[in-house]
Amino acid sequence: MAEDNIYTKDGTVDIRRNPANKKKTGNWAACNFILGNQCFEGLAYYGVSTNLTNYLAKYLNQGNVSAANNVTNWAGTFYITPLVGAFLADAYLGKYWTIAGFSVVYVLYCILRPLQ
Repeated sequence: MAEDNIYTKDGTVDIRRNPANKKKTGNWAACNFILGNQCFEGLAYYGVSTNLTNYLAKYLNQGNVSAANNVTNWAGTFYITPLVGAFLADAYLGKYWTIAGFSVVYVLYCILRPLQ
């Protein structure tokens, strides 16, 4: 009976898909990673978005209307993609694997992008 009380009752699982232990789950274990990830994501987004219209107009020879339209499409895509991640996390991967997987993709992009 005491062993049943150490696990969560809401269907939460750990990274190995076992029932989550209340003493090891739900604390600040992943907080630093998630906050760091959000910090770098915000820096990358706002660093790109502030200059993207000028870049598209000057270096890619787009008109101001076309450049502004492309920037709003890019921003809309940026804000809608968390819905894709939420669906994958809830339906298939789980929250930890989804965060880890997309973080790896994001870091690889940030590393490889300047090499082009």
